Amino acid sequence: MHKSIQLDQPDKPPNDSNGTNHVHNQRIVETETADGFKKKEQSWFATCQIPTDLSIQVEDVTFHVHKYPLVSKCGYLRTIELPRPNSHLGYDLKLEKFPGGSGTFEIILKFCYGLPISLNPDNVAATRCASEFLDMTEAMEDGNLIAKTEAFFTFVVLSSWNDTITVLRSCEILSPWAENLQMVRRCCDSIISKISRGNSAEEKLIEENWWFKDVTSLHINHFLRIITALRAKEMNPEIIGSCIICYGEKWLPSTDTKTEETGNYGNRIIDFHFMSGRKQETKIGQNKERRTIIESLVSILPPQKEAVPCKFLLWMLKKAIVYAPSPVLVFELEKRISMVLENATVNDLLIPTNSVGEQTIDSTEKQTMHNLEAVQRILDYFLIYEKQQLQQQGLKSTASNISKLVDSYLAEIASDPNVSIDKFQILAESLPLEARASHDGLYRAIDTYLKTHPSLSEHDRQRLCKIMNCGKLSLDACTHAAQNDRLPLRIVIQVLFSEQVKMKAAIQGKDHITSDDESDKESSQSPSKKEVKSLKEELEKIKIQMEELQRDYSELQHNYEKVNNKNTKTSWTFGWRKMKKSAHSNGKLDSEVTEEGHNRSNVGCKACSRRRQSIS
Repeated sequence: MHKSIQLDQPDKPPNDSNGTNHVHNQRIVETETADGFKKKEQSWFATCQIPTDLSIQVEDVTFHVHKYPLVSKCGYLRTIELPRPNSHLGYDLKLEKFPGGSGTFEIILKFCYGLPISLNPDNVAATRCASEFLDMTEAMEDGNLIAKTEAFFTFVVLSSWNDTITVLRSCEILSPWAENLQMVRRCCDSIISKISRGNSAEEKLIEENWWFKDVTSLHINHFLRIITALRAKEMNPEIIGSCIICYGEKWLPSTDTKTEETGNYGNRIIDFHFMSGRKQETKIGQNKERRTIIESLVSILPPQKEAVPCKFLLWMLKKAIVYAPSPVLVFELEKRISMVLENATVNDLLIPTNSVGEQTIDSTEKQTMHNLEAVQRILDYFLIYEKQQLQQQGLKSTASNISKLVDSYLAEIASDPNVSIDKFQILAESLPLEARASHDGLYRAIDTYLKTHPSLSEHDRQRLCKIMNCGKLSLDACTHAAQNDRLPLRIVIQVLFSEQVKMKAAIQGKDHITSDDESDKESSQSPSKKEVKSLKEELEKIKIQMEELQRDYSELQHNYEKVNNKNTKTSWTFGWRKMKKSAHSNGKLDSEVTEEGHNRSNVGCKACSRRRQSIS
């Protein structure tokens, strides 16, 4: 939409002694469709008694004006050689990349024609840059526009917090003029000074984050400059970290899927494919802007561990992987996460593998939904960092604190059918052996993986189960594992043996505790005969249960040796798998293998039944 300017002038302007024409009583009327103008090829011409002698185009607006009011105050128009009128182009002069555009040029025209103008925080920066563009200095005329805008900016804008923020926002589209005129630097210095005073002398009266809302509304370059200066002034790193978190949450869109809301793999895989297809619709320019924000925020993170929580660091890592910034920055962020990994949760570690960069995803390629490589690198960095801390400061190992976190993460990714057994095993074996006090969580993860991958060979099942130490399973886990047909038979036997050892140790510990209790009671009061008798009866029952467990174990071991000696061609593993397969399907087996599996199944069921009764 074009705008027009109509100029009304007297019939005969007076002449000075030098013969120079001056224009008086000039009036600018802004119209869109005026009777005093004629439209011709998207341009507006004033119909007045003194015709205009200059046409200037700014953006899509053509202004038909008089030369003298502009040349008398604009050094730029005086120094250049104005071209002759060109009917084909429709303008004499075109101002390319004019600061502030056509709206600011209207303010310039009003000032040149002597009309009052209204400066405010919204237009002062653009007007200041435009007057510099046109060279409206004091050498051209006293009280020219550069001096007026500079005075307003210095004495009015910089003294007010809100006005300074408003002007700094308007400078975002005035680069490089606002930078070269030091307007951005002076605004940032004013903001930093006010923040420093507000967080020192007035911190008891004002909340320490009173400035977050305004500062986080700025462009990333201006925000980066302010935070860098505050860090140089040694402001509390937790306050700076909180401001960075607010900025990231405001400017980076939420890319979280149902991965963080549900543990169901089916729901998560739908969201995964949805995001993979949606990323092709995302604009490249928008991705570059978000990538710049991520890189800038990571670069200004305070070095202190307590400055930002682990949850935010992992959230930033997800964004970094999605928008694919430099790998160096991703690795640096992973190292930072490893320092506070013990504060993470399983949902925080569920990092997506997809990205919205320039690369495309092959829908036929099988890939894991979660980024296992990133978590693997974080664990490696954690172990290296912990080793350095132990050597330098002699601190206590914290590897045991994240063992439950790793096991829960393994159980979560085990439901992904695209997770290979090699990646799962390497991730499970990342922690040292002494890090896990209990292997219940690891058993749960392995059982979930076996359930999701039923086509694993017997060799792979045994290789996977070797990660688990049956001696570190609780009695409840042992009970479940002994009846788990997904586990190899060798592992089941180890579980039964481990359970037997635990029961024996429990009995011995109970005898020891009983003797200690009796010695304590003797010092105070002698126990009654009824209590002693009940304790002895309970011990006898436990001993009988232990004997039954030993018979069950011996019976299973005897049957195992018997089957191995009977059929050298058919291994125990083959027979065990055939027996399980026949129990879950209606297919027919060879008569000898079926009878053999049936006999072992009966023996095993009797043993398990007696063992469950003994445990109960």
